[in-house]
Amino acid sequence: MTTFDEREKGFENKFAHEQDQEFRAVARRNKLLGLWAAEKMGLSAESAENYAAAVVRADFEQPGDDDVARKVAGDLKGSGLSVSEGELRSKMDELMSHAREQIRSGE
Repeated sequence: MTTFDEREKGFENKFAHEQDQEFRAVARRNKLLGLWAAEKMGLSAESAENYAAAVVRADFEQPGDDDVARKVAGDLKGSGLSVSEGELRSKMDELMSHAREQIRSGE
């Protein structure tokens, strides 16, 4: 194997690792968002875990964060809670930072 081939393989491995880390961070963020929303809605601990899992699953409907935001916003509104899109997106950004840190630290 040439040096070029080794470097190429190294870059491919690094890219795959980074993509895996980001996927896990997004899933973690979605779970944290679901738990945050469940707390706002006053759900029990078991119901909150189930709801958080549903939020994680909602992310597989389409690429991007819109499906998750739409689900959580709709559920909060259905519970009689008013959360602006800006507040929701801000919370998602905040939780993404926490999720990335948790993934990096191995939590």
